[in-house]
Amino acid sequence: MEISGIISAIVIGIVIGVLGRLVVPGRQRIGILLTILVGIVAALIGSAIANAFDVADTNGIDWIEWLIQIGLAALGVAALDRSRARR
Repeated sequence: MEISGIISAIVIGIVIGVLGRLVVPGRQRIGILLTILVGIVAALIGSAIANAFDVADTNGIDWIEWLIQIGLAALGVAALDRSRARR
């Protein structure tokens, strides 16, 4: 992976993580770094899922891929928030 690919993965991860955090109602007790990490992981897994269902490359904006990624980020943020609340 080239440096531009790593930088774009981080930027997309930030966007996906923040959007996933906005989807989850209430206040989350996780930091911004965990939100970014969740976003990066959600972006990578969401891209793999979109590729598996052959919806990753469409004409124009890949809305289905974005929705999958944001949904995964929301699940990740909610799961981390619940694990932090129990401690």
